[in-house]
Amino acid sequence: MAKKKSNRKNVIIIFGLVIIIAIVAIVIFSNGGEKPIEVMTTKVGERTIVQKVSATGQIQAETEVKISPEISGEIIFLGINEGDKVKPGQLLIKIKPDIIETQLEQANAAVQASKMDVQSSKEQMDKAENDLKRAQELYKNKYISQQEFDNANTLYQQAVAAYQGSLSRSQQSLAALKQIQRNASRTAIYAPIGGTVTAVNVEKGETVVGTQQFAGTEMLRVSDLSVMNAIVEVVENDIVLVQKGDTATIEVDAIPDKKFTGVVIEIGHSAITSSTSIQDQAINFQVKIRIIDPDDRLRPGMSCNTDITTLTKNNVMAVPLQSVTVRLDSKPSNGGSQVGPHSNSPNVVNASQTNGKNGSSNTPPMVVFVREGDKVKMVNVKTGISDEGFIEIENGLKVNQEVVSGSFQAISKLLQDGSLITVNNNSKNLRRSRKK
Repeated sequence: MAKKKSNRKNVIIIFGLVIIIAIVAIVIFSNGGEKPIEVMTTKVGERTIVQKVSATGQIQAETEVKISPEISGEIIFLGINEGDKVKPGQLLIKIKPDIIETQLEQANAAVQASKMDVQSSKEQMDKAENDLKRAQELYKNKYISQQEFDNANTLYQQAVAAYQGSLSRSQQSLAALKQIQRNASRTAIYAPIGGTVTAVNVEKGETVVGTQQFAGTEMLRVSDLSVMNAIVEVVENDIVLVQKGDTATIEVDAIPDKKFTGVVIEIGHSAITSSTSIQDQAINFQVKIRIIDPDDRLRPGMSCNTDITTLTKNNVMAVPLQSVTVRLDSKPSNGGSQVGPHSNSPNVVNASQTNGKNGSSNTPPMVVFVREGDKVKMVNVKTGISDEGFIEIENGLKVNQEVVSGSFQAISKLLQDGSLITVNNNSKNLRRSRKK
């Protein structure tokens, strides 16, 4: 009797489990077996998009003169220090003139000797000329032979040539004297421009090398700090966006309390190639930005960061940058075609990948997930320019449509066309759920 009750109880339990499993199966199949994906959403709106190109570089003066001596010698006077302000023509450095003075004495002696040589040659020429005149009279009256007349004429021609040679040597010695006199004046170094001494590389008593025979010693630099530039390097992908006249914001590391304003005045056309290996080769282009509100605290060589504004569009349709992605593993429901093989790690678009170029045949289409009730629809979009937070949508969406804006994993990998979603726009709760 007890055994029959036990069998009946087991049957009831098994029957109940079957009913529960059936109910669960019905619920699962009614939901398509899909677990809702928690996402954040935002509405498509109109805003101003400012496209910028970032670059780093250094502050430099527009005019900087490197001063080297033209003659070699010992510095006997150093009248400036780094940071001093100088005027054009101000005496900066004097080089000991003892070598030049010796050369001057030698040159003066050579000039005097050449003058005496000229005088002696002149007298010899005059004597030969008189001898030739007498020979002409004697030859005319048949008192001397033709050979004697020819000898007198030859002596005269030689005397003339010797005189002309002495004149040339005299001019040469005078030119040498003038050259040494100019060199003597170059023992004193004067400021070529007005400005600030930004570098002093020598000390009093030091011997410097002149530029006449060698590269020369760079003694100091004088810069006009009233006109300052930011010299930056822009990567090759962004240089095509930069144009003369573009405005820029400049941040100098040494002056964190001020942002400077600048204008692009020069764009390099030759690449600056720097690399440690062929694989790590970087190609940049130099851009000169004129600082229109310079500060007395600016110094040549200071490092700086710049943001060049290359394009601004007002009142354009835009979505958060993270809402747009490239999905190669799904087919959009708005007529887009599958553009590549299945991929478990699709890319998310960023500002440097946009710039309105996604319409080319070589670039995968951009997609956005639009909320439709408790599901999403993946649609192709045509993007324009972007800034740090938003990207322009030129085609594919309408204002006030609700698009998925988070999380990164959901947009880049989890969501598919028609995926079931649950919206949680509390970013704290969404981050907490992702951690779980």
